[in-house]
Amino acid sequence: MDTSKEAIVTWCQEYLAGLLEVPAATIDPATDFDRLGIDSALAVALLIEVEDRYGVDLAPEDLFDNPNLNAVAAYLHEQSRRSVG
Repeated sequence: MDTSKEAIVTWCQEYLAGLLEVPAATIDPATDFDRLGIDSALAVALLIEVEDRYGVDLAPEDLFDNPNLNAVAAYLHEQSRRSVG
């Protein structure tokens, strides 16, 4: 599985697009989650999917530290590198 930041961003865009019922291209990875309309329920759904897909625990408070897809992807990329290395 590709765990590059770009691949993680793309997967998260597609996942969130499905939840929000919008085209993935409309989800700007640099825009904060609250501006995208991501509420706590959607954030938890994303966390669960991320854990299942990438095997990296992402606590809800990590979304406050990483408030957009670019930041989440960078965090997940770093965590996945640590778990492999």
